[in-house]
Order: sequence, then C-alpha cells, then structure tokens
Amino acid sequence: MHVITQQDVVNVIQKRIATGHKGTFGRVSVVGGNANMGGAAIMAVQAAVKAGAGLTTCISHKDNLTALHARVPEAMFIDYADSDALSRSVSQADVVVVGPGLGTDETARRIFSSVLKNANRTLIIDGSAITMLAEDDRLKKMMPDAKIIFTPHEIEWQRLSGLRPAEQTPAKNAAKALELNADVVLKKHGTEIYHLSGKCSKLTIGGPYMSTGGMGDTLTGICAAFLAQFKGDQDQILDAAVYTHSDIAALLSKERYVVLPSEISDNLQKYMKHRCNGQIL
Repeated sequence: MHVITQQDVVNVIQKRIATGHKGTFGRVSVVGGNANMGGAAIMAVQAAVKAGAGLTTCISHKDNLTALHARVPEAMFIDYADSDALSRSVSQADVVVVGPGLGTDETARRIFSSVLKNANRTLIIDGSAITMLAEDDRLKKMMPDAKIIFTPHEIEWQRLSGLRPAEQTPAKNAAKALELNADVVLKKHGTEIYHLSGKCSKLTIGGPYMSTGGMGDTLTGICAAFLAQFKGDQDQILDAAVYTHSDIAALLSKERYVVLPSEISDNLQKYMKHRCNGQIL
C-alpha cells in the first residue's frame, strides 16, 4: 500500500499558467444542504473555492443563500428546487459533489436522482447520498457513466459494502471498490484510498484534533477542487487532496487543541502556495 507523503502534494500542485482564467481551473457544483444542515454544503463550497476551483456553484435549499453569500461570496447559488437549473449546472460541471447535509427524505432522493441522471465527468458521493444509495436499489441502477468517488466513514462504508468495520480489510475493501466501479476514500484513523486502478494508498497523518463536524465536508470540497483544476495522474491528485486536508490540520494542531474545518479552508491558499514552490515542511 502506497503511503502518501508531502512529495505527492508537491508533484500535483503546479504554478498557474500566466494566461489562466476562471474557466481554466474547473467547474465544481456542490449539491447538498437542506433547510437544517446548510453548513455542510457551505463548508464544502468554501473548501472548493479556497482550494482553487475556478467556478464553484452551491445547489442548496433557498434558506441557505444568505449564509452562503455572507461566508463565500465568490460562490454562485442555485435553489435545488429549480430542477432545470440543477440539471444544467450538474451537467456542465467538471466535478460534482453530492450529499453534504442533503438528508434522506423524498426531496433529497429526487435531487440525488437528478444528479445521477446528469453528472457526466467526476461525481463525488458523500454523506447522506451514500446512505440513500445503500438503501435504494433504484438509485443504484441509475449510476452514471462518470468517474465515481465515494467518501464514506466506516459505518457508511458498512451500509454500502456490507462489510462490518472488523471485516474491512484492505483486500476486501479493494474488491468492493472494484465491484462498485469507483474509487473509495475510507475516512478513519489512517484513512485508506482504494483506487479503481488497483492502487491502494494510506494516510499516516491526522489525529483526534480533527474530530469536529464538517471535517468530511471540507475534505470533499478540497478533493473536488483538486480534481477539477489539476491535470495528470488522477490517483495521485486524489491522494494529494486527502493529504493536504490532514497536513494543514496537523500543522495547525501544534498551536490548537481542536482544529476546525473552516480553519483548514482558511489556510489552503497559503499551504498550496508553499507546495507549488516545492517546499516540504
């Protein structure tokens, strides 16, 4: 199993071309955030914007618009009740994130169905979207012809794979990822990434100072931005995004008892600047 290091990040984060513009660095659409859980989608959007996605759209409940614009004015907004606008944004995105704070009610299922029908490049399935998929065979039959990435924690992975945590060995996890035709970022102490290519990667940094709600939402936003803007080995790009998330937290933990997800996002720009200059800290 490949152990991810800072060198993987340095290999991925490149200096921006002089003629680059917002269209150069990828479109990300984040679908999530019902009336009660808007923060999850907003944190994913914030991470995507600060990790360098050129154009980021939040597709969420209308009640979240004011909070989004107060927190991330750089992001665009679509009311997820507008089915035509939702479908259009998802179909045009380089990377779609679905699930943060979306919930599992009938409205959420309808929205998730629309995402599955329209995503055509890279789709990151997170949080409640994983639960819905695990519970609904109809949704499983709608999986698009796109690059699929699941980002479950161990219990969500149990729902999706049928493997109890004690059974989640590297060999069984890799086999299930292949069966699901997807990359799997299994979030835990020592996060493991099972790539559809057959490569398996492991994270050896991070710690309990990251145990705060919203960490996973921030991770998906970083993954989306990296995959949308960087070219090259997709496995290494995903590995680099996962490492970046935990590496920033580890650096901040030297002076903090708890590291908040929003603090990771706030430090992305400086961290990425160091890495694109080849600096290893």
